[in-house]
Amino acid sequence: MKNNHNKERIELAAAFRWAARLNMHESIANHFSLVVSDDGSQFLVNPNGRHFSQIKASELLLLDSNDNTTMSSKNAPDPTAWAIHSAIHRNNAQAKCVLHVHSKYATILACLENSVMPPIDQNTMRFYNRVSIDVGYDGMGLANEAERLSAKLGSNKILLLGNHGVVVTAPSVAQAFDDLYYFERACETLIGAYQTGKKLRVASHEVAEKTAQQWESYGSFANHHFNELMAILDKEEPDYKC
Repeated sequence: MKNNHNKERIELAAAFRWAARLNMHESIANHFSLVVSDDGSQFLVNPNGRHFSQIKASELLLLDSNDNTTMSSKNAPDPTAWAIHSAIHRNNAQAKCVLHVHSKYATILACLENSVMPPIDQNTMRFYNRVSIDVGYDGMGLANEAERLSAKLGSNKILLLGNHGVVVTAPSVAQAFDDLYYFERACETLIGAYQTGKKLRVASHEVAEKTAQQWESYGSFANHHFNELMAILDKEEPDYKC
């Protein structure tokens, strides 16, 4: 496998395959990345024009966020992938893995005038006061837009992009994908609750914060979840490792 980083490539390829399986992809758009250097400058990202369901570990591009010649190279990535992911990796040390999608329910929440997620169940409480919300959408995520988004993320793990989608960041692929999965589930529950037209039963600040902290101290839950997802792929789509 080229460029080494075999383990990292395999894990990121698994995340692409599962995003497609869960219908969180969008045509050949959207992008995932993973830092593979100690200084955070080098990262893997999906090749331009490749469907999530077809991505293999060996196909992932190895880029350097400080390389200004990237977009003029033969195998240049999608321009929005390069802009957004290089900016976040360059400016947000905690963002080792960055997953950006336009998943259905997160995008619906991003389109509401008030995109704050009230704590109405365990999944929404997981993200209580832990989501940055951008309301300054100004076109496709290029150059200045990408720098602005990386600043808006701040110390949070999730950035809800108003009129756009969502960015999930974490120290590992497993944690990022687990957060992406549960954030989409939380958004689905919230949108479904809104659709009833009934008044929401919102938990208190104390209960919501307690539950969020319990999620954060839930041990190796994310790793177990992602290991199971990879085991399924090993049986049903083993070519993702190639």
